[in-house]
Amino acid sequence: QVQPVESGGGLVQAGGSLRLSCVFSKSIYSANAWGWYRQGPGKEREWVAGITSGGTTNYQDSVKGRFTISRDKAGNTVWLQMNNLKPEDTAVYYCNARRGSVWSNSWGQGTQVTVSS
Repeated sequence: QVQPVESGGGLVQAGGSLRLSCVFSKSIYSANAWGWYRQGPGKEREWVAGITSGGTTNYQDSVKGRFTISRDKAGNTVWLQMNNLKPEDTAVYYCNARRGSVWSNSWGQGTQVTVSS
């Protein structure tokens, strides 16, 4: 459906923090899960974090304890708080949403996160 809009990326030093925001159209409803993904240089897009409508969160092992995914009540906005950033976190970050068992194939343009060492 409508592409989400990611923002909040930037250039930070290792150990720094960023908070990414993902805004979905308010026309989206009945989503039951949201996720953050990233695509590093020369790599495929990979899953980073997810949250369900029930509030359950899951994270890629490499970001556990450093990243936190959250959402607003309606699921129109999803955030990714990233702390203690590492150079390996450098990537374009994307978000997505799932309705039922179907994930959207409408990806946004992403937001670039660059972590310098």
